[in-house]
Amino acid sequence: MKSALRIIIFVIVMGTVSGGMLIGLNAFTSPIIEKNEELKLKSSMLEVLEIPYVKEAALGLFDKQVTVLKKDAYTFYRGPDGAVAFEFKGSGLWGPVYGIASINADLKTIKTIKILHQEETPGLGARIAEKEYLSQFKNKEFVPRLIFVPAGKAKANNEVDAITGATGSSKALEKLLNDTIQKNVGMLKG
Repeated sequence: MKSALRIIIFVIVMGTVSGGMLIGLNAFTSPIIEKNEELKLKSSMLEVLEIPYVKEAALGLFDKQVTVLKKDAYTFYRGPDGAVAFEFKGSGLWGPVYGIASINADLKTIKTIKILHQEETPGLGARIAEKEYLSQFKNKEFVPRLIFVPAGKAKANNEVDAITGATGSSKALEKLLNDTIQKNVGMLKG
């Protein structure tokens, strides 16, 4: 009976101490995590707006060079050349895809796209996040819409090469980009 009581007391004390330590650690690290998330977002915005920066000065440069626009519940980021960046989020083939796109001031062509998170098949669909793949979107027209075509077949100003062997991931990215860009351009024009 005494040993069972000791075990119960030990578990309660250890649970309380461990819980207190976790709460303290969370309180200590939360501001650091928030600062890192802010740095990640702002440096990514600088990248897609093609504003050169060094990591140490990214936050200050962002505040000087980028104008934050709010439209309803959406946030847009305007660069000094008039280009506008925004976040996009949606479903890929196997999981969520999250990134940032920027469009030129003409509101007709893509400036840059960056994928921050994706859960597509490594070596196939995951190529949607590679700089080499994303570079083909530069100056592509999204009016009336982007069209993904088989690799090597992109000829028109609104066509980009899909990823061979990753048709589902390519189609998911095509839908996500078209839906997001069209909605956001509508808000920017309105």
